[in-house]
Amino acid sequence: MTEARSAGAVLPSPGEATDEEIGAGLAAGDERCLELAYLRWGRLVHALASRTIGDRLEAEDVTQQVFLAAWRGRTGYRPDRGPVGAWLVGIARYKIADALSDRTRRLELVAAATDGARIPAAPGGDPDRLLDRVVVTNELERLPRAQRDVLELAYFGDLTQVQIARRTGMPLGTVKAHCRRGLLRLRVRLAPSTRGTS
Repeated sequence: MTEARSAGAVLPSPGEATDEEIGAGLAAGDERCLELAYLRWGRLVHALASRTIGDRLEAEDVTQQVFLAAWRGRTGYRPDRGPVGAWLVGIARYKIADALSDRTRRLELVAAATDGARIPAAPGGDPDRLLDRVVVTNELERLPRAQRDVLELAYFGDLTQVQIARRTGMPLGTVKAHCRRGLLRLRVRLAPSTRGTS
């Protein structure tokens, strides 16, 4: 790019813009620079999220949250404190931590809804708690696709049944039925192992 081009100017292509120009344009409120930042660092952010969270769709949500947060907090970006890519990675770390925390909370809600399959409220890093989370996640994956999708939208997406119906196009009664049947299946599958029966 030429020096004559101002930081707030529309940038023609990702390949022509320097990291510094993208960062300055983003801080100045140039929406094109947000798009260029996404094109340049979106895959990196998604790879970090996917590797840490282990779920591609959830990683996509986190990636969108990172760039939305970057746009909303663009006036807080200071080029003298580091490159824009590092700033985005820093935001990604916070968003990934939030996603993992939300996932734990939602898994505890799912487990609590299964009568007796409650995940113990132990400090982080407890092997039993981690095992319980893995078991609940695996059982969710064994559900029929429609039931799993509805429960994941409810507990991981934090959507109401009405919102799920709107998003998926399913009738509200169908959403409620899938939710109820999915929770019943989880209860049946998880209760024996958590009660110590063989």
